[in-house]
This record gives sequence, structure tokens and C-alpha cells, in this order.
Amino acid sequence: MSAAASAAAPKRRGPTMTRAEIHEFLARLREIDPEPTTELEYTTPFELLIAVILSAQATDVGVNKATRRLFPVANTPHAILDLGEEALKRHISTIGLFNAKAKNVIAACRILVEQHGGVVPNDRAALEALPGVGRKTANVVLNTVFGEPAIAVDTHIFRVSNRTGLAPGKDVRAVEDRLMRVVPGEFLLGAHHWLILHGRYTCKARKPLCPECVVRDLCRFKDKTPGIVD
Repeated sequence: MSAAASAAAPKRRGPTMTRAEIHEFLARLREIDPEPTTELEYTTPFELLIAVILSAQATDVGVNKATRRLFPVANTPHAILDLGEEALKRHISTIGLFNAKAKNVIAACRILVEQHGGVVPNDRAALEALPGVGRKTANVVLNTVFGEPAIAVDTHIFRVSNRTGLAPGKDVRAVEDRLMRVVPGEFLLGAHHWLILHGRYTCKARKPLCPECVVRDLCRFKDKTPGIVD
């Protein structure tokens, strides 16, 4: 190939986005949703903590339906302990794994009362010590309630990060660590929510809405849904 032809040929993009592309990717998501937040309904840090515990293997819609019944009755650690495990189960029985979740919520409330004065701690280790709380749940609480630059990698963020070339990784922790390295500081507080919502409503698992996607030209996904011109 001649030098002139080589210069005229389109550049082949690598499997991952460049830093400039990552910035543009997140800037576009921010433009359409400047103040993102969780779709779980809550009014206090404790309510969010309980909602996130209940959300494991459940939809936000389903959790919100349950907490609309629960929180008017009991929305503090003391109140839920007074309610008791069996009554708690009745309030959340529409959610999958409600028996195990009720047990964890009661145990977590007991620790909050006995060790933290009934207050949700702003500390990763203390949060992860609560039954039913893993790294993902702790990240949601730290980010959403306490404004910490944390990213909770769920199935949506894992898919979007790998599919688009934003932050590929073989497991959720690898994706989280990479996102924390490559996401510019100005986007760290919102990235968690933008990526979840993008995966939930646009970059869907079975049939992504590529024709409607605002970042389709930056995306590395080879099997884009037809209907666009790259």
C-alpha cells in the first residue's frame, strides 16, 4: 500500500476505548441525564441500605413495591427489630429469596443498633460486615448516600463495560478496578448510575437498542443491532 493510500485508509480502532473516547462516552451520558440517581425509592440512608439488600436478584420495580409496604410501618433499625422476622417476611414476600433476605435484614439491624447507634456507617469495612451486604451493596451506599467515588458493578455495568470496550474485565472486580482507573474524576460520582441505566434501557442484553444509542459510534461492539450507520 502506498503512503498516500495508507494515510487515506480509516484507522483501525483497538478493542478498548481511548481516554478521549471514554471522556466523550461519559460526557454524552451526562448530557442526557445531568443528575443521575438510583431508581430504588428511599428517603434515608437506612432505607437505601435495606432496599439494596432486598434488590439482590430482584428488580428495582419489585423492590419498590415491597418497600412501599414496609417503610411506612418500619424504616429504622429499631422499628424493623420490633417488627420481627416473621412480620418482615410478610412485607417483602413478593421479592425473590425473601426468607434469606429477611434474616439478613434483621441481623444487619441488630448490628447497626448494637455497634453503630442505629446509624448507617460511612465506612466500607463496617458496611461489608453487615449480613447481606457485599462489595456491590457497599459501593451503592457509599456512592449514592455519602458521595464517594465508588462504582457498583452489576450485570448491566459488567455487560456495558465489556461490550463497548469501556473497561473490559473477566469478572466484576476486574471491571470495577479498571473503571476506577479509566473514568475521569469529573464523572466518578455519576458513572455508576449512567452505566446501569444505559445497560438497563439501551444496551440491553438480548437486543441492544443500537439505533437509538448516543454512544454507538464510540462502541466496540461488533454485532450492533441493525439500523445504524457506523
